[in-house]
Amino acid sequence: MIPEDMINTEQLFRDNFENIYLSHYPGMIRFACEYIVSVEDAENIVQDAFTEIWEARKGFLYEKPRLLSLLFVRIRSRCLDFLRHQTVVREAEDVLQETFRRDMQMKFDSLEAFDGDFLSSEASVEDLIVKAIDSLSPKCREIFIKSKLEGKKQKEIAQELNISINTVETQMGIAYKKLKQELKDCLPLLLFIYYF
Repeated sequence: MIPEDMINTEQLFRDNFENIYLSHYPGMIRFACEYIVSVEDAENIVQDAFTEIWEARKGFLYEKPRLLSLLFVRIRSRCLDFLRHQTVVREAEDVLQETFRRDMQMKFDSLEAFDGDFLSSEASVEDLIVKAIDSLSPKCREIFIKSKLEGKKQKEIAQELNISINTVETQMGIAYKKLKQELKDCLPLLLFIYYF
């Protein structure tokens, strides 16, 4: 049998908790909104604080002032956690945005530098690509041609040449690195070869 003083203590907690919820919930939302811009996020934080205290009620003192203090401490803590998380998210977004901006600027500069004078020179685009591919080692060139010019899949190339798929991947990586060096002054050609 549950002792009567324990039942009374539990009932006192329930009464105080309900009273605080009904009378202070809107104020707690306003408190959280001072730090958290979104009302929805502020409501979630306050709800979580109430839920946390309700679930751990057996470990708390049951007086109303103590419960109120605990709720504000929990809300403050959850607001801080939320703001820390938002800061990390924003910093990650800023890094991605800066990387995207630099990438777009590089592509813009490359296309701007890739003008008609280059294309009207004695060496045609085809000659430049052939020369760059010819600079590859025989095995690397063979794999690159089968992949990019013949359109074969890596597994197909590996079976045809009796080598592992890993070797095909490695040789393609070497080919791209070498072609990047050979075609460094004409990035659009390199991108054309890469995505071809």
